[in-house]
Amino acid sequence: MAKKFIPLFNRVLIEKVVAPTKTAGGILLPESTSKLNSGKVIAVGAGSRGKDGNTIPVSVKEGDHVLLPEYGGTEVKLAEKEYHLYRDDDILGILQD
Repeated sequence: MAKKFIPLFNRVLIEKVVAPTKTAGGILLPESTSKLNSGKVIAVGAGSRGKDGNTIPVSVKEGDHVLLPEYGGTEVKLAEKEYHLYRDDDILGILQD
């Protein structure tokens, strides 16, 4: 079994953030209240190659909280955890506190 997964080229491994379904007081929240599709960057590839042969680095880094498209990505299961693999170009942006 692999101990660490390193994406190739401009791919990014992301663990999706699951929104809470109820408040601290126990009130159940409807699914539509938290529809933000986001995740935490777990691993990044080295980047893609430009026409001149130089590496174009990935625009996110490990630990970033990112906004993801509603559809897309490849589901990957590693050590019984579910992750998603996206291309750097598919990530919509970085979320900051």
